[in-house]
Amino acid sequence: MNKSVYVGFLLGALAFQPLFSQTIDEDYNAKIKEYTTDPRFLPKAVLNLVDHPEIPSPKKYFGQIIGAPGEMHGTEEIYGYYKELAEKSPHLSIQQVETTEEGRPIYLVTIGGDESMDRLDHYKSQLGKLSDPRITTPEQAEAIIEDAKPVYYLNGGMHSTEMGSPEMLMELAYRLVTSEDKDITYLRDNLIVLINPVSEPDGRDKQVDWYHRYTKARTEYDDGFPKSTPYWGKYVFHDNNRDGLQVSQGITKGIFKIFFDWHPTVMLDLHESVPLLYISTGTGPYNEQVDPITIGEWQIMANSDIASLASQGMPGAFTWAFYDGWWPGYGIWVANNHNSNGRFYETFGNAGANTYMRDLSNARYAGDPATSREWYRPDPPTQKVYWSARNNVNYMQAGVLASLTYAAHNGEQLLKNFYQKGVNSIAKGKTEGPKAFVIPREQHDPAMAAYLVNQLRAQKIEVHQATNGEKEGDYVVLLDQQYRNLAVNLLTEQNYPKEAKFPPYDDIAWTLGYLYGVNVEKTDSISYDSNELELLTEDAAYEGEISGSGNSYFLSYEAQNTVLPALYWLNSESKNIEIQVLKNSFIIEEDTLKAGSFYFKGLSKSEAEEMASSFSLDLIKGSEEPAPDNIQKVTLPKIAIYHTWFNTQDEGWSRYTFEQRQIPYTSIDKDDLKSGNLRSKFDVILVPRARGNGSDFIHGVSSEFGPLPFTKTSEYPSHGFPDSSPDITGGPGFGGIDNLRKFVEAGGLLITLDNSTNMVTETGITRKLESYSASGLFHPGSVVTVKVRNSESPVLYGYPETFPIFRGNGPLYQVDKNDRNMMLLQYGTKPRKDEEEYSGPIMGMPDAEVEEKEEAGSPQKSPPYVRSGMVRNEQTIIGQGTIFNVPVGEGSVLAFTFDPLHRYLNHHDSPMVWNALIHWNHLK
Repeated sequence: MNKSVYVGFLLGALAFQPLFSQTIDEDYNAKIKEYTTDPRFLPKAVLNLVDHPEIPSPKKYFGQIIGAPGEMHGTEEIYGYYKELAEKSPHLSIQQVETTEEGRPIYLVTIGGDESMDRLDHYKSQLGKLSDPRITTPEQAEAIIEDAKPVYYLNGGMHSTEMGSPEMLMELAYRLVTSEDKDITYLRDNLIVLINPVSEPDGRDKQVDWYHRYTKARTEYDDGFPKSTPYWGKYVFHDNNRDGLQVSQGITKGIFKIFFDWHPTVMLDLHESVPLLYISTGTGPYNEQVDPITIGEWQIMANSDIASLASQGMPGAFTWAFYDGWWPGYGIWVANNHNSNGRFYETFGNAGANTYMRDLSNARYAGDPATSREWYRPDPPTQKVYWSARNNVNYMQAGVLASLTYAAHNGEQLLKNFYQKGVNSIAKGKTEGPKAFVIPREQHDPAMAAYLVNQLRAQKIEVHQATNGEKEGDYVVLLDQQYRNLAVNLLTEQNYPKEAKFPPYDDIAWTLGYLYGVNVEKTDSISYDSNELELLTEDAAYEGEISGSGNSYFLSYEAQNTVLPALYWLNSESKNIEIQVLKNSFIIEEDTLKAGSFYFKGLSKSEAEEMASSFSLDLIKGSEEPAPDNIQKVTLPKIAIYHTWFNTQDEGWSRYTFEQRQIPYTSIDKDDLKSGNLRSKFDVILVPRARGNGSDFIHGVSSEFGPLPFTKTSEYPSHGFPDSSPDITGGPGFGGIDNLRKFVEAGGLLITLDNSTNMVTETGITRKLESYSASGLFHPGSVVTVKVRNSESPVLYGYPETFPIFRGNGPLYQVDKNDRNMMLLQYGTKPRKDEEEYSGPIMGMPDAEVEEKEEAGSPQKSPPYVRSGMVRNEQTIIGQGTIFNVPVGEGSVLAFTFDPLHRYLNHHDSPMVWNALIHWNHLK
């Protein structure tokens, strides 16, 4: 053998050997074995942690190993441990990347070998170059790939009741920075590992307090006791993994910052829900804009992980039969949307650190029992498993180590794929249609057009603006860019296949033009010269204009989202301004203002200018005032938003929307309903969507578990926010419901959204609404057509006769035929069967009159019911009521059969709620 080759071989072999003999922490080993309930749940990969002389293991730091019964750590403890590791080890660093809504830090932990840690900025830069093939040629990319290292991003603690990943990641980090085992040193030298230890710190601390306060003492998993704290984040509960299109919450902003700083090659989100370890690929249909390379990577990495666990004798690992792969708004889809690879695990968690007997007999995925042997689950679990927190840690850590190993050994291919996906996206933008999207300057709500542009920019989609020429002010998205596929995904209609075998995992449509009420045009030809377009480097903003002459100020109303906030601002700015709304059309020189438009009596020039600028509203000056009989004074209401204690998800989105729109409100709960006198405190009570039925609303969290205080104490400091109660069990009861009825009868407006409409029908607050069952209807979240039934209703001011809304699966209602005037809006454009006009002969009416009637009723072409998404058996919903305005005493119940405040997404729908608030005392 050539001497130099031999020396190289020898040095290469030595590189995989420990530089010094390491002592295994046998006590830690013993505890892992003790807390693991079955040898089959104990992989070799999680044993043999080092007893390092200087760097403390979790056991030395906390006094117990990770996964010990009854041990769960809050964020300060977790972050404290990582800071200790960073201080003691050169292989780990920690830095804050974001702050939550409640002020807690979100940290990023970086792990790598000596060379990697010394050159982190260099490796960041290399991946940044690979992310954009427009600035990196194939030849340059080849050289960069030889020099770059794949980056693997592990995201922990997104869902607060899924408590294992923040624990496991600490043990994993210790293993990665201390072990000199050849497999670990290979990972450390050939891979950079990013760890977001607790991506939702607010919920983590609330849940850890909940565990120690309540569920740690429970002995049965299925005893009905609430396993979750009522709140996670300040606003968002489980939907914190549905914020990837809105990018509204701190958790998402943190994930996005990490991703765009690093462009990680693979991103793995660690969840817990199904037995024993699910590795994501999904049943499909897969999102149509995902590059086939990514889909291939999903499959090969999942099967590699399963093979690794199988080699260690671990049962219960599977892929395919859970989730679909369609909705692009999950946290990990920042990777899939931007040419990296986003994956997730679902391990089997117990919502704490208790050991429970778990029964899998009723668990089914993709129609198959969780215990059946399938092609995608070669080694199923038994019907019952005795499951511990340590078992969960073992499965999660063994899977992650397998996945890191795959990435380290296949880094070159993963980096080539990452670059190639960008190449493919740019090529499609050049060779396939459309070539560009145009957001024209003229919009009915220019503020929302600017918002759409900024949402695209938050996704790193490039947007240009026309700076001269006849189309000056237009926004243009040119599609020869590396995120072309995402732009197409967000701005075109979704076509979910009706024949899909399994129901979708989440919403199936998200066309932003529809959701925002913005006109977006796609074009196969670009009619702008390059010198007319300027790349936006800052967020877009629309500054309202003031046109016309005279001393009177008007606003042409077209359901702009910023009008109601502007009205509240005017109220607070000056008591001399009188806000009037036009009851009929009014002509100002060349402008015709429709009913619902506004006249501001007493508005000064400076106030008008500030209103136009701050709220992006165009005002019109006129010299005439409308006649007194054509105006109606606006009295802005005192608003309450009601929340249950058993489901706070959508109530949180409603509060978030109100605060973003600067609409003042008071949060109330069951105790406020019990106290009564609601009409003396509020004009409007909004009841957001809350899962459950009328009985749930009345009785709330089962009182058999009470009292359950959710209050801040020295022992449980994270509780009591964003609301507190000495006892969250029990609902408002029949007395509270009666007080709510009295509120409406005394002239209040009660607004119910989607499922919460169950509450007013099933409790008898109104008996005019009845439940309607649409046979065979399957209506996952899609954009559909609605038609105005009552054009005079102020709730529909600013909307055309037909327009799109977003609707998911939810309850439907109906009223008797003689009460159909209560239907303000209907689904689809065709009437209900019992409203179809009779076209046959009529005794006692001359034939000529019948013929004339038939001619007058000739059909006109209507838009399709489904604009984006999919609905099965849509004929059963067409003609049914979308919004009902039901009089009750001196007040009204305004019942929505969809959610116009869904996840801060369907901004075009929300002005129907704002209209109701503006005109709350003129709806009856």
